[in-house]
Amino acid sequence: MTMDDNQTILIVEDDERLALLTQEYLQKNGFTVEVEPDGRKAISRIVAEQPSLVILDLMLPGADGFTVCRSVRNDYKGPILMLTARSDDVDQILGLEIGADDYVSKPAKPRVLLARVQSLLRRSTQDVDLSAAALSKEEQNLTFGPLTIDNSRREAWLLEEEVELTSAEFDLLWLLASNAGRILSREEIFGELRGIEYDGQDRSVDVRISRIRSKIGDDPIHPRRIKTIRSKGYLFVKEV
Repeated sequence: MTMDDNQTILIVEDDERLALLTQEYLQKNGFTVEVEPDGRKAISRIVAEQPSLVILDLMLPGADGFTVCRSVRNDYKGPILMLTARSDDVDQILGLEIGADDYVSKPAKPRVLLARVQSLLRRSTQDVDLSAAALSKEEQNLTFGPLTIDNSRREAWLLEEEVELTSAEFDLLWLLASNAGRILSREEIFGELRGIEYDGQDRSVDVRISRIRSKIGDDPIHPRRIKTIRSKGYLFVKEV
């Protein structure tokens, strides 16, 4: 599967050989790809150019990947795919906590990287989501007390104030809210949002749930809106 030529990817990577190989591979699959080796310059470019997706390495001159992600997250709504060490759970969790949408362990296999890129872009592009397009206006807009979630605009509002969500956080919130009253297992969530099987160890969903709770005013210690159901999954409560 190839994507539209309008899909532009910015690779933030200072390993020239790796960046070039990744650029060439993605270009062969229909993307427009730019490379930026310097973290500090990447911050300015991401905000100014608003690429469709950012592939972000952690070890960079100028500013590391965490600093880049944290610096642009409020001004850049596109997906950020972070490259992490193969076995470093700390990096993966920290990346998600500061707003990365997904991660791939280095050295990343080209097909795995491509699959993650395509999945992130599909989720962030409204017009390719046929299931969402088929929903009525009422079905695209869910309200739970002071919380409103608008799938057509990919926005959430709490007490008339917009909730700042990453693309991945919105997808997870919408999935839970549109299944309000039903427990969703981690296996279901992984299959729906990441297109991969849950390995029993990945904590990305838990990290995002924690971030979403804090953003929608849910008590992180004793949550009432998004409940953790032990050994089963998560439950979005209709009325609290």
